[in-house]
Amino acid sequence: MNKASPPTENSSEDGEAPPSGGRVSVLFPLPLPKAYDYACDGAAPSLGAFVTAPFGPRQVTGVVWPSEGEAPALEKLKKLAGAFEAPPLSPDLIAFIDWAAAYTMFPKGALLRMVMRVSDALEGPRMQTAYIRAATPEGLRMTAQRKAVLAAAAEAPQFASELASAAEVSEAVVRGLADAGALKRVDVDPDPPFDPPDIERQGPALSDDQQFAAEALADVIAEGGHKAVLIDGVTGSGKTEVYFEAVVAALKKDPEAQALILLPEIALTLPFLTRVEERFGAAPAPWHSDLTAAQRRRTWRRVAEGSARLVVGARSALFLPFKKLGLIVVDEEHDNAYKQEEGVIYHARDMAVARGSLAGFPVVLASATPSLETVVNVDEGRYDAVGLSSRFADAAMPDIRLIDMREDPPAQGRWLSPALVGEVDRNLSVHEQSLLFLNRRGYAPLTLCRRCGHKMTAPGSDSMLVEHRFENRLICHHTGFSMPKPSACPACNAVDALTPCGPGVERVAEEAKERWPDARIAVLSSDTAPGPRSMREVLDAMKAGEIDILIATQVAAKGHHFPNLTLVGVVDADLGLAGGDLRAAERTYQLLSQVTGRAGRAEKPGRALLQTYQPDAPVLAALASGDRDAFLAAEAIGRRDLGFPPYGRLAAVTLRSMDEQALDRTANALKASAPIADGVEVLGPARAPIYRLRGVARMRLLVKAKRNVSLQAYLADWLAKVKVPGPVRVTVDINPYSFL
Repeated sequence: MNKASPPTENSSEDGEAPPSGGRVSVLFPLPLPKAYDYACDGAAPSLGAFVTAPFGPRQVTGVVWPSEGEAPALEKLKKLAGAFEAPPLSPDLIAFIDWAAAYTMFPKGALLRMVMRVSDALEGPRMQTAYIRAATPEGLRMTAQRKAVLAAAAEAPQFASELASAAEVSEAVVRGLADAGALKRVDVDPDPPFDPPDIERQGPALSDDQQFAAEALADVIAEGGHKAVLIDGVTGSGKTEVYFEAVVAALKKDPEAQALILLPEIALTLPFLTRVEERFGAAPAPWHSDLTAAQRRRTWRRVAEGSARLVVGARSALFLPFKKLGLIVVDEEHDNAYKQEEGVIYHARDMAVARGSLAGFPVVLASATPSLETVVNVDEGRYDAVGLSSRFADAAMPDIRLIDMREDPPAQGRWLSPALVGEVDRNLSVHEQSLLFLNRRGYAPLTLCRRCGHKMTAPGSDSMLVEHRFENRLICHHTGFSMPKPSACPACNAVDALTPCGPGVERVAEEAKERWPDARIAVLSSDTAPGPRSMREVLDAMKAGEIDILIATQVAAKGHHFPNLTLVGVVDADLGLAGGDLRAAERTYQLLSQVTGRAGRAEKPGRALLQTYQPDAPVLAALASGDRDAFLAAEAIGRRDLGFPPYGRLAAVTLRSMDEQALDRTANALKASAPIADGVEVLGPARAPIYRLRGVARMRLLVKAKRNVSLQAYLADWLAKVKVPGPVRVTVDINPYSFL
């Protein structure tokens, strides 16, 4: 677990008079497990206030935290250095941080750092100069440039750069007009408030199913208190409009309440912001990785003061300093992107439910393919559920068919079966769109030498280099390493012997362009569209009918509506079934259900073809039959029999080091010291499937426990018994999702 040294000393300087006044505990946004005591002159700052205090040799900003344990004598304490005028953290956020730290087994300070990640938001706003129109002084010499600026000026303040750009002049012309009195200088806040959502604005007409679900959610909100509710609706059933009504109900109930809508990916966030603005007549406060530093500061400040009443963001938005959070919506609650794998390890869906429970407000989960954990919580009465069993406007669910690749294989060196090729031909003939789905980036997932068998891997890593033919490079998707594809094998020097093995989206695109040279073909992956805006351009072109065949990874699998898309072809339906991941079948079902659900969402019926070498696999049979409940029931039985989540508890203890000998010794020492406890089994140590990344080797132990076992208490007792050497880092992942 992450550790840091405590301050070198926390006493007053020699010869300094003992402080008078009160004392406070301060938690710093550092990997520290507790708060530290300080003296303060006069009245103590309130709980949650942001303060500055000496911490070792530095002055560090922290937060006034509830005191724990016995406090040292007042005269031995250092003094606070100052306090900020920023709104304090709410008591429910403080309680949530304490709870989340205990649950994830990361230090409290590491959780607080996630809240305080916008470093300049605590300072008062640095007012900026803007300009508004003023009466033109008599005798002012007017030029074409000056006339253009005055024509662009308005009563609303504009910055010099904005006016200059609109008038196509230099900023000096703007400032000259201000000096002459034709423009008035005004100070403006660089972080203006967000317009409030119009909660009286009427949304689109709801179907009977939607209306019933919306009223059920409104009743939950009216009752008050915490309750988790699942909106379980098929793809295209209009779940979004239903939870919009829940947002309206929450904001109407309390004029100070704030609502948060979580989305799993930034590719979904940007178009969704527009949809929210259309529904509520005002843009929500956004929170995602593509924001500028100024945009992040604006959202953070307005959330903290409470004026940002509706926030839409990725998983880290859960740690924004809401003044009075009253509702959380977790859209696509099943999505693996809600699992944070770096830094503090947590699952945003589970943290959202916990935050609602601690603060006493409802949490809405929405999915067409809910996670088994959520389904079991509904079945066992911990969560409520409302269902949407049909698509909006009577659109039909797509017809799904399996293509047995053993009986209908593609031609040598090809990847598309004759049956799938025939269906694409049919779509092109009637001017309907097709989506060819393969959740594998690049041209080929493996590059090896035909002569000696050498596999190209990233330096200091065991991860394979993926060929990207569009760029003529080999790229590691785990470490980011990139290199030009060499002309000769680095192991045996054989020229032109490096061969791509298997298909990626680029290889499928190559085949598609050969087969359909006149079709408008586009590739969409995080490589071909590395930013959210470039990704949005491709998605908008698809929606507008400007693409005939889209070849894409999972970035196109969910949350998108393409009215003329009637065919989805899954190139490799078996891809997610390999390996020992306990959720492999469930993930495969969710992903393929989501991507096939893109077809036939408007008036034209849709169909999906899944290429597979395992047509008898239960998950694929369930997709073809449309019997999701039978699949989940079978999956639940398998998990229950093995004692895996959600019927048991699981934790991963991962050790990392560049010193492999120290890594082995520490892993074996940990295993030897594992306490014997009823209902607990420790598996391993074993090397991670990708053992080495960036020169760092990794080993893992898995702790499997019954549901009634306090897993965190067991882990804390166990890990305290072994002194971990400096070269080795140990992290704990409660309920792991990634096993690489």
